[in-house]
Amino acid sequence: MLSVEAARAVMLARVGKLGGEIVALADLDGRALAADLAATRDQPPFDAAVMDGYAFRSADAPGLLRIVGEAAAGHGFARAIAKGEAVRISTGAPLPVGADVVLAQEDARINNDQLEIAGAKAGAYVRRRGGDFAAGDILLRAGRFFDATAIMAIAGAGKAQAEVTRKPKICIHANGDELASPGEVPRSDQIFDSASYAVASLLRAWGAAAKTGSMLGDERDAIAPMLKSSLQACDMVVVIGGASVGPHDHIRPIIRELGGELLIEGISVRPGRPTWFAQMPGDKLAFGLPGNPASALVCARLFLAPLIETMLTGAHAQADLSFDRTLSGPMPANGSREAYVRAIASQHEVSPILDEDSSMMGVLARSNCLVRRGAQSPALTRGAAVACLAWSPLPA
Repeated sequence: MLSVEAARAVMLARVGKLGGEIVALADLDGRALAADLAATRDQPPFDAAVMDGYAFRSADAPGLLRIVGEAAAGHGFARAIAKGEAVRISTGAPLPVGADVVLAQEDARINNDQLEIAGAKAGAYVRRRGGDFAAGDILLRAGRFFDATAIMAIAGAGKAQAEVTRKPKICIHANGDELASPGEVPRSDQIFDSASYAVASLLRAWGAAAKTGSMLGDERDAIAPMLKSSLQACDMVVVIGGASVGPHDHIRPIIRELGGELLIEGISVRPGRPTWFAQMPGDKLAFGLPGNPASALVCARLFLAPLIETMLTGAHAQADLSFDRTLSGPMPANGSREAYVRAIASQHEVSPILDEDSSMMGVLARSNCLVRRGAQSPALTRGAAVACLAWSPLPA
């Protein structure tokens, strides 16, 4: 049975960066930039005043200068200033041609439209053209996910759109006659499907276009056409449940019948050992998660998150969501499989939730991270450092 690292490597070898599409500025949140984005204009596009005051030629100081007009933000002075002239200027306004210094308003001495200058240093209170970035500079690198700062950068460069990687299309099916959809009236022997909705939420947070598909019951003849239809419409199909080898677990045989190559049929991880992965015809993928909610979400975090990031950026940086904390209490020794324990991380400590029943949703809902324990890890005492993996970015 493969280790987590080895299984992830097998999966990542089967995916690459998806194609690009043009998206409007207002819709870029969370999208991954498809190619390096360069500035087409200097920013600022002119020398600008940093403060309200007076613009003039530093060569004219000291002396009395005649105030000949005004430059306001969005309304520059119409001509070059001559020797002995000054222009009243507002913060952000372009310096008149010929001016190279600004005297702050509070330092100005004015008498009969004349400005008295004791001294001046060229460049004082001036924001130079191109001081932020110049035309041709790379503003953002390919693979950058758009957040407020990235959007501010391209909006400031005047770009109304950008090329981003298209979102991976993923369809999620829950499997099992024991499941009822939320909102339905369940039979006495049924439970509500929660895992497919939770997994879909995670996948969307990681950048995929994820949706929950039809419930897959345990009727073998009904499963194949639904999976085939989803594979035609999506890049990947995720099946939750039916991952074991019991008499009602039909998913893996059907995957083979549909032309799939089962590359992984189990992983040495707790929770989540029955996780499987298949290459399907037409460069499509199929992924199987255990039916218990905790197992499904843990294995989605371990494997689907880097798969999606690779589809979006051509690489994955799972370490970006890894961090270290010290334990708030002891942890017992781990067994033969690498384990991921649900936990609650604060700024300095992490508190493992040691009730590891993988069907317990209340425990899962309280967690914000996973504590990683290597196979055969010894018992740990309070204050020991442990490696953690966030469901999503945590505050520092």
